[in-house]
Amino acid sequence: MKDRAGRRRARRFAIGTAVVLALAGMNGPWLYRFGTEKYHQYQIDRPEYKAENGHWDIVEFPEEYRQNTIHAALLHTGKVLLIAGSGNNQDNFDAKQYDTRVWDPVKGTVKKVPTPNDLFCTGHTQLANGNLLIAGGTKRYEKLKGDVKKAGGLMIVHNENPDKPITLPAGTTFTGRKNGKTFVSKDPVLVPRAKKNFDPRTGAFLGTTAGIGRIYVEAQKEGAAYETGTQDNYRIHGLKGADARNTYGIAQKLALDKKDFQGIRDTYEFDPVAEKYIKVDPMNEARWYPTLTTLSDGRILSVSGLDDIGQLVPGKNEIFDPKTGKWAYTGKVRQFPTYPALFLMQNGKIFYSGSNAGYGPDDVGRDPGVWDVETNAFTKIPGLSDAELMETSNTVLLPPAQDEKYMVIGGGGVGESKLSSNKTRIVDLKADDPRFVDGPSLEKGTRYPQASILPDDSVLVSGGSEDYRGRSDSNILQARIYDTEKNAFRRVADPLVGRNYHSGSILLPDGRVMFFGSDSLFSDKANTKPGKFEQRIEIYTPPYLYGKDRPELSGGPKTVARGGSATFASRQAASIEKVRLIRPSASTHVTDVDQRSIALDFEASGDKLTVTVPKNRNLVQSGWYMLFATDADGVPSKAQWVKVP
Repeated sequence: MKDRAGRRRARRFAIGTAVVLALAGMNGPWLYRFGTEKYHQYQIDRPEYKAENGHWDIVEFPEEYRQNTIHAALLHTGKVLLIAGSGNNQDNFDAKQYDTRVWDPVKGTVKKVPTPNDLFCTGHTQLANGNLLIAGGTKRYEKLKGDVKKAGGLMIVHNENPDKPITLPAGTTFTGRKNGKTFVSKDPVLVPRAKKNFDPRTGAFLGTTAGIGRIYVEAQKEGAAYETGTQDNYRIHGLKGADARNTYGIAQKLALDKKDFQGIRDTYEFDPVAEKYIKVDPMNEARWYPTLTTLSDGRILSVSGLDDIGQLVPGKNEIFDPKTGKWAYTGKVRQFPTYPALFLMQNGKIFYSGSNAGYGPDDVGRDPGVWDVETNAFTKIPGLSDAELMETSNTVLLPPAQDEKYMVIGGGGVGESKLSSNKTRIVDLKADDPRFVDGPSLEKGTRYPQASILPDDSVLVSGGSEDYRGRSDSNILQARIYDTEKNAFRRVADPLVGRNYHSGSILLPDGRVMFFGSDSLFSDKANTKPGKFEQRIEIYTPPYLYGKDRPELSGGPKTVARGGSATFASRQAASIEKVRLIRPSASTHVTDVDQRSIALDFEASGDKLTVTVPKNRNLVQSGWYMLFATDADGVPSKAQWVKVP
C-alpha cells in the first residue's frame, strides 16, 4: 500500500512539474518579468534602500479633477497651484475649457478654480505681496502646413500722417496693388501717428517716420491660388481722402505655410488666500512662452514670447510695477528665444544662462551672458560646452545663492532635432573673469531635465528624454542628487513616471519634491501612436526623511526684514548646521527662475534658534519664503513660512 501511495505521489508530482514547466515555457517572459518586478518592488521598499536612495510615490487625482498641468507654483499657504489652461489640447481651446486646480499636498484635497482665459504657456513669478503674477497665454493654436486652408501672414500697416493715429477694425480688407489679391484682418489694430523728425542742431524739419502697426491677415477664400510670392503694397478698403493716401499695408509672402501659436496680452494676479484670479493691466505686447523675472526694486521684467500674430516679440521688453499695476516698455531692445532662463544677480544685473524653450532664430539672442537692463549692455560669458544644444536645457542657481554659481543641465538641438547633451556646465559669476566649465556628466543626452534645490544644499536632477518630446520611447527613468561640495552626482531611486516636454518639479514645505506634467509626442517606440499627456503627479521623498528624526522648528515671527533677526523654537537647536531661506518655485517647461536657497547666519541657545536675514535686496527679494533648519546629519525641519517685506 505504501509503495502504491508513493508511486501515486511521485506520478502527481511529475505531472505537476510537467505542467509548471509547460506553463513556464509558454509564459516564461511574463513569469520572469513578474518575478523581476516583485523583487524590484521588494528591494525599493526596504527601509535600508529608502534611507540610501529615497522613494517615489504616484499621486492620481479623482477623474473629475485631472488635467494637463503645464504650470505649477508653490503658494505661501503650502498649497500648489496647477495651471493647464487648454492643456495643449485644441478641443479644449475651441470649447473654451480652461482648467486650474489648487492642490493641498498635506490634506490631499483638490479644488477647481475658474480660469479666466487660456493660460496655456503663460509666464509667471512670485510677487512681494504673496500673489503670483501671471502674464500671457494662448490666443490661437498652431496650424501645420497641411492644415492651413487660407493663405495668410503678417501685414505691416504704415501711417504717414503725423497728426493722428488710425484704428482699423477686425475684418478690414487689403488688396495688393500688383497681385490684385485681397486679404482680411483677423483683429483690430491701432497704428500710431507718424513721428516728426528735426535736426537736433538747427531745428530744421527733416520729414516724418511712419507709424507702424502689425496685423495677421488671411485670404478670403481657400486654396493655393490666393498665395502671394513676393512683397507687395496693399490698398486698404474703407479709407477716404487723406486717410487713404497716408495709410497702406506692406506684406511679404502670404502663403499656406505653417502658422505658429499666437499670444495674448492678458495679465492676472493669483491670490493664494482667496484662491482666485484677479485681472490687472494687460501687457503692451501679446506673449506666448514669455519669461517673468523679478528686478532689484520688485518690479517684474517680461521678456520674449510669440505675439498676437505668431511672430517672436522683436526684443520689446517691458516691466510691470506692482505699485501702480501698470506695464511700461524698457525703452531698449534686447531679443531672446522663448522662455529664456533669466536670473537676478546680486549686483542687480540679469544673468542669462542660454537655456530656452526654442522659438526664435537660431543665431539671435542665444549666447549666455550678463545683461544690464538699464543700459542694455550685454557681456557674453565664454566656455559653454554644447552651446548649440541649449534648447530644453535646465538652469539652476546652486545653493547657497550667495555663491552665485549656476549649473546648466542637458539640452537639445534647435527645434525637433534628435541631438541632446549629457553635459552639465557650471559658471561662477563671482570670478574675476566668469567662464563656464564642465561639471559631472549625465549618463545620457537629456532634454527637459527637472531640477529642484533641496534644503541640505544638494540638487535633485531627474527625468527628461533623449529625443525631442520623448520620441522613440526615449524617456529617462533616472534620478540623481548633485552634491555641491563634492561637485558630483549620486544615483538615487528611479522615478516611476517618464517626464519630458511640459514638465517640471517643485520643492514642497515638508522637504519632498513633486513632479508634474509630460507631453510625449508618441506613445510607442516606433512613433506610430499619438502620445497621451501625463496627468499623474509623482512625489520623491529624499533619503534624509528616512530612518532619522527630523529637527523641529516652530514659533517665531511671520515677517523678518532684510538685515533683521528672528528667533524660533527648536529642541534640536544645538545640532543645527544650516539654516536656509528658500524662495518658492514657479515652474514650467523645466524653467524655474524663482527658486533660490539663501544661507542665513544663526545662533543656537538652549532650545532657541536666532537667524539673521542678509541685507542685499537683490539676493533676498521681497516676498514669502520657506525657512528650513538642517541638522548635522543633513535632515531638514519642516519649513516655517516667513515674509520678507
